[in-house]
Amino acid sequence: MDYSSTYRLAQDIRDSDEYKTYHELKESVMSDETTAALVREYRKLQMTIQMTAMSGKTADNEDMQRFSGISTLLFSKPEVSRFLLSEMQLQQALSDIFKIVTEAADLDITMPGVEG
Repeated sequence: MDYSSTYRLAQDIRDSDEYKTYHELKESVMSDETTAALVREYRKLQMTIQMTAMSGKTADNEDMQRFSGISTLLFSKPEVSRFLLSEMQLQQALSDIFKIVTEAADLDITMPGVEG
């Protein structure tokens, strides 16, 4: 298999508005150590809650309260809110690309609880 088109795709991703916006905001937001620590905790709690839900269980109430509090704090700051939203947009674009590639390979890769 020739990977040259893969490298072109990687460059197209780096040239995309989603990527550029995300990385500009990431540099700014993550330069503040307190905000960076909160973002890391937000992501950790988000992953824990999502994995718990995917396993069919109910998330721990303490985790849910912490996640809600950190989310409120982070999304109340306009630049952090833009950063997190830009991250979601980039993740969505990459998810779309992954779906196209797996469909081209005729692979049936589905995530539990996600309908395609």
